[in-house]
Amino acid sequence: MKVISTNLGDPKVIKWRGKNVQTGIYKYPVNQGIYLGETDVKEDAVVDRKYHGGIDKACYLFSADVYEGWKLRFPKADWSLGMFGENLTVQGLDERNVYIGDQYEIGESLVEVSEPREPCFKLGVRFGTQTVLKQCINSHSSGVFVRVLRNGQVVAGDAMKLIKREQNEFSLARIYWLRYHAALSDVPELKRAMELECLASSAKRGLDKRLVFLS
Repeated sequence: MKVISTNLGDPKVIKWRGKNVQTGIYKYPVNQGIYLGETDVKEDAVVDRKYHGGIDKACYLFSADVYEGWKLRFPKADWSLGMFGENLTVQGLDERNVYIGDQYEIGESLVEVSEPREPCFKLGVRFGTQTVLKQCINSHSSGVFVRVLRNGQVVAGDAMKLIKREQNEFSLARIYWLRYHAALSDVPELKRAMELECLASSAKRGLDKRLVFLS
């Protein structure tokens, strides 16, 4: 896997249901690379720290490989790398082959996979339509939130190297699917997933919501 774009954003005010709302989802490529810190990316806008930033969501990665497919679905969107709000656009990234707790070296940094992203209305605003949320939920393209175990600089062209594979059954795509699509027959698997030590607490709460829905 390889980083093809490093992206940063400034705070931006958007209109949502008649109100002004700040967001940091408008991220764009930067030439100088980015610095991954323990709780966020240096000089990147993190507006709502209830849902972004912090130990479990210090940096967000998205696959470059699916961009063309999304462009075909939403040709009127104002496309650029960073479109999904990601700090790192990564070639070769596939959530079906990335597991909760996996550790990767990216540039100078060492990161650990913590959870998939649950899309919110701000992504819909950037795309110009809220229909993108349902399409995200029905795909495996959640993107990857990571913890930063070792701070460091990342630039375009850096490799994303697997350093340690966590021995569990749960790929990022599987956690994402369970969150939104698990049926009654999947309850035992849901419960096993919630016991994962490396899974972020916010993801566990999402799985618990699905469990309550199925009860």
